[in-house]
Amino acid sequence: MLDGFKKFIARGNMIDMAVGVVMGSAVTSVVNAIVDSLINPLIAMVFGKPDMSGLLAFTFNGATVSFGAVLGALLNFLVIAAAVYFCVLVPINKFRDMTDAMLIKAKLKQEADEKAKEPEVTPEERTVELLTEIRDQLAAADQDSVARKDTTDSRAD
Repeated sequence: MLDGFKKFIARGNMIDMAVGVVMGSAVTSVVNAIVDSLINPLIAMVFGKPDMSGLLAFTFNGATVSFGAVLGALLNFLVIAAAVYFCVLVPINKFRDMTDAMLIKAKLKQEADEKAKEPEVTPEERTVELLTEIRDQLAAADQDSVARKDTTDSRAD
């Protein structure tokens, strides 16, 4: 049971998840600073309220419904998603594409080097090879015809 736990902890997925949590908290603090220091003051200038939680709010039978708070949470989500996309995913994908291109280029270079190492067959050498193959096939065909002739002669007797 403890061995399974050790394997789970030692896996790369667990480390990746821990890094993701740390990065998420760092991005969250940056986004909160942007919302608190930039977006909320702009909202206060336009609507006259310090944040969106009081916007489009109404109270009925002691219960307060605030569409502004939902809009604020949605805005926070969009800012976090944009920050993660443009600051994390785009650079990682660009790096991955560059790495893939470099690997393909290296593989093509290696294949070209291997082709260059192979001795090229001159047309004369290729002609000799083809003539040798033709000679061998004709010799085999002659042997087959002689063998057939012998079998037909022995049957005639």
